[in-house]
Amino acid sequence: MNKIQILWVDDEIDLLKPHILFLQQKNYEVTTCTNGTDAIDLVEEENFDIVFLDENMPGITGLEALSEIKQKRPNLPVVMITKSEEEYIMEEAIGAKISDYLIKPVNPNQILLSLKKNLDHSRLVSEKTTSSYQQEFRKISMDLAMVNSYEEWIELYKKLVHWELELENINDSGMLGILESQKAEANNLFFKFIKKNYQDWLTSDDKPTFSHTLFKDYVVPNLSNDQGLLWIVIDNLRYDQYRVLEPLINNHYKKDEEHSYLSILPTATQYARNAMFSGLMPSEMEKRMPNYWKNDTDEGGKNMFENEFLTDQINRLSLSIKHEYYKIISLKDGKDLATNYNGTKQNDLTVIVYNFVDMLSHSKTEMEVIKELAGDDKAYRSLTLSWFKNSPLYEIIQKAQQLGQKLIITTDHGTINCKHPSKVIGDKNISSNLRYKTGRSLSYENKDVFAVKNPKDIFLPSITFNSPFIFAKEDLFFAYPNNYNHFVKYYRNTYQHGGISLEEMVIPCSVYSPK
Repeated sequence: MNKIQILWVDDEIDLLKPHILFLQQKNYEVTTCTNGTDAIDLVEEENFDIVFLDENMPGITGLEALSEIKQKRPNLPVVMITKSEEEYIMEEAIGAKISDYLIKPVNPNQILLSLKKNLDHSRLVSEKTTSSYQQEFRKISMDLAMVNSYEEWIELYKKLVHWELELENINDSGMLGILESQKAEANNLFFKFIKKNYQDWLTSDDKPTFSHTLFKDYVVPNLSNDQGLLWIVIDNLRYDQYRVLEPLINNHYKKDEEHSYLSILPTATQYARNAMFSGLMPSEMEKRMPNYWKNDTDEGGKNMFENEFLTDQINRLSLSIKHEYYKIISLKDGKDLATNYNGTKQNDLTVIVYNFVDMLSHSKTEMEVIKELAGDDKAYRSLTLSWFKNSPLYEIIQKAQQLGQKLIITTDHGTINCKHPSKVIGDKNISSNLRYKTGRSLSYENKDVFAVKNPKDIFLPSITFNSPFIFAKEDLFFAYPNNYNHFVKYYRNTYQHGGISLEEMVIPCSVYSPK
């Protein structure tokens, strides 16, 4: 194994001989020089693993040498060492992307720690993460056998997502495979839990916050006549995607509360998001506002009247507020709103529905390039983060912070990568969604679904007489026997929603105050 190559630059290098001997005994190879100019030449000529750079030297300063070194080798770790504790030096060094900052006099163990932090960091983190998950694996397995409330399911799902993101960072395919098996087991048990409890919850006082109670439970308590509130609904955003966006949000906002709620069934936009804005279950919407509600088999858009639903809910709750609603379905819509966002400063509530993530999810089915870019959950999260970082939505969040508005970020439902088909048969008028079906003459695998023969039992409208609803479990998708192999090949490994899984039903909802 090759020795680690260190360049140590200090005009008093002779005084550092004990440190250099210490490092050589630890099997590091140390090259020394006494000024910044020579250091720049050496960096260009040789392939060092790390540089220790004194800030205060005759000739060009350490900061000037740092700038030159970074231009020549931008990825070379540089540790700045200085006698000075002046803040501007620290700020300039950090701004120039130093890897560490040490104040003289330094002892050999400080140097060793800095080396391990910068050169052995990935290995040490990988070993620690793997060891920690192995311990946590046993605890999660025991929790899975005992979990018996929606609060416990939410906490368990958050744990699984946490470890998925941790293991993803160290690229341990073996551990990720174990985690995937654990998630599959969790979804199997979660399906049974929902099947057992869902119908009773809807008529119980002791129930989770669902789509139709979200506004009353989490948005209304944060309304204030003294401070505007921006409520963002990113369509089809899973909890794991929210987690990777959160560090960017934290640059401008401080999180006050993090809630999780459950999407109603079906976990599909026309049901879950309409319920969110109306404060009603679908059968109640159909009865109260038949002109606005459309069933699966009806012609036309199914989410055309969200603002009307929201206005009705605001009036039912006797809220005296000024609100505006925006739906962003194109880049131009987003840019226009970002440009004119200061016009919302008089609002008590500004609502934005942002459709990009849902479009990304559906594009994975239809476009080969998106299938490549979002081949698995890790890539899907990465693509979501890249979009958000460069989106008008992120600009809008920054403008809201400048206006002093509070912020709520949530979604209507999540999505799951579907991998296994389940055969279903019905007449030509059954609904087209791959994760739930409704219509007459449905034939299906009982073990694969939660079947509700009377939709009114779970507050869903009936398309026709004798039209049950069925909801797919885990990562299944419904496939027709006709042209079965082609259908399965086309839809396998695509993101779908409408059924029962942790990814689809457990929804993030966080409240932020501007920094």
